[in-house]
Amino acid sequence: MRRSELRRLKVGNIDSPRMMLRVEQGKGGIDRDIPLSPQLVETWREYWRWMRPKTYLFPGTVNGWRADKPITAKVIWEAVHGAALQAGIRQRVSPHTLRHSYATHLLEEGADLRTIQLLLGHADLSHTTVYWHLSQKHLQAVPNLLERIQVSGTDRLQRSRRLHKPQPA
Repeated sequence: MRRSELRRLKVGNIDSPRMMLRVEQGKGGIDRDIPLSPQLVETWREYWRWMRPKTYLFPGTVNGWRADKPITAKVIWEAVHGAALQAGIRQRVSPHTLRHSYATHLLEEGADLRTIQLLLGHADLSHTTVYWHLSQKHLQAVPNLLERIQVSGTDRLQRSRRLHKPQPA
C-alpha cells in the first residue's frame, strides 16, 4: 500500500475472518481489499494486544505522547530505512521501494497485470505496466512461439536464379 494509505489505516480495516485488509479512500478516493497471510494477522493481533490502538492501527504522537491520530510519513520512512540498515542493505530504500518490490515479485510469481493493478490501486493499467520491464525472470519464462515454426532444411530449398554477368572474352 501507499505510505499515505498506511498512515490512515484503522484497526477496523483488518478483516481477520476474510483475511483481508480494507484500504479506504486510497489514491483517487478508491477503496480496495488486500489479502493477508495468517502469519501477518497473528502478528497484528500481538501488536494490538501490546499497543491497544483505538482508532488508527499505528497511532502518532503529540508532544512525545501517543495520541489517537495517524503517524507521520516521516515515521514510516524512518522505520523502513532503519529496517533496511538492520538487514544490511546499504542502498537507498524507501517505503515506495517495498511497494515496487511487492509488485515485481507478484509478477515474477505469475500474477497477471490486472490483478496487480487491483492490489496496488492503480486507476489505469498503464501505471502497472512499468513492472513488465523490471522482471527479467518473467521475460525469460515466456514461451518463445518462434520455436514452434516448422522450418525446412536448406537442402530442400530451390536455388534462386542468379544474374550472371557476361564473362569477358
